[in-house]
Amino acid sequence: RYCREGLQQHCLTMRFFGSALRYPHEQGGFRDLMVVDALQCVRIDNPEISLGEAACAEPLAVCLHALNRAGMSAGNLAGKSVLVTGAGPIGALVVAALCHAGAGHIVVTDLQDMALETARRVGADETINVGTEGERLDAYGAGKGTFDVVFECSAAGPAIRSAIAATRPQGTLVEVGVAGDVAVPLNLLVGKEIAFVGTHRFVGEYAQAVGLIASRRIDVRPIISATHDLDDAATAFGMAADRARFTKVQLSFAD
Repeated sequence: RYCREGLQQHCLTMRFFGSALRYPHEQGGFRDLMVVDALQCVRIDNPEISLGEAACAEPLAVCLHALNRAGMSAGNLAGKSVLVTGAGPIGALVVAALCHAGAGHIVVTDLQDMALETARRVGADETINVGTEGERLDAYGAGKGTFDVVFECSAAGPAIRSAIAATRPQGTLVEVGVAGDVAVPLNLLVGKEIAFVGTHRFVGEYAQAVGLIASRRIDVRPIISATHDLDDAATAFGMAADRARFTKVQLSFAD
C-alpha cells in the first residue's frame, strides 16, 4: 500500500542490493557485472564523470531526501542558518546539497579534524571540533538557539542534545543518523516548538542525484579519500574504518 502512495522507501516487502532484511541476505554490488531492472538505471551522459563519482549517487540521494523532508527546497533555504552534526560521507554530502540549494550559513561539527576539512571542501562556512572546542557550539545555544534548520547525521546522544539546544524556536531538526534507543531532551523539543523530523532512504531523489553529479552541479570528488582494487579489499575496509584519516573509501572493478 505504501508503494501505491508513492512511499516506496516504506515498502513492506522491500528488496535491494546488499539488504540484510531477510535471510539469506540479498547479494550486494561487490562485482564487476550485475543484472538490474531498467527502472533502477539512470544514464550518465558525461564521459568525464568517473564511476567513483557515479557511485556516490545513492548516498547523495539520501541527503537530497533529507532536505526534502525538512521542507527546505532551493527556494526557501536562501538566508537560512543551518547546522550539520557529523561530517562523515552523509554529513559532507548534506553540506554539498545545502550549498546547491542556497543555504545562507552552514556550520558543521564533528570529532575529527579530517572530516571537518572535507566539510569545508564541499562548502561549509564554519567547522567546529566539538571534542576540542565545544564551547563554540555552546555559544549557538544562547537566546533559545540560533539555527533555522539542523541536520543531525551522527545519531550520537550528545550530538542530538547539543543540536536541539542550538535550534531556534520553531526551527526544524532532521534526524539523518541511525542508532538504537537514544535519550532526547523532550522538554527542549516541546518548549521551543521544534519540528523533529525523521528521514529514510529516498525515492525520486536518486535520478536527481545522478543528474547533479553528471553536471557537477554537486561535486562529490572531495569526499572520495581513496580507491582500491578488489584484490586489496581488506586494506580498503581497514581504511574505511579509520575516520581520523578517511571519509569514503571505494573499491574499483576496473581492469
